[in-house]
Amino acid sequence: MIIAGVITTLLGLIGLMYCILKAYKAKKAGLQGTELTEHLKKLVAVNLASFLLSAIGLALVLVGILF
Repeated sequence: MIIAGVITTLLGLIGLMYCILKAYKAKKAGLQGTELTEHLKKLVAVNLASFLLSAIGLALVLVGILF
C-alpha cells in the first residue's frame, strides 16, 4: 500500500507542477485582466484534482505505515 500511495502522491505533485508552469507561462505571455482570469479558471479543476490526488496518496502511505 505504501508503494501505491507514493505513486499516487507523485502523480498529484506532477499535476500541481503542471498547474504552476501553465500559470507562469500565462503570466509571462503577457495575459492580463479577464484573459488571465479565464486562463486560470481552467486550471482550477486540474489544481484541485491534483491536490486531492496528493492527499489521497499521503493518506495511503500513512495507512500503509500504521498497518
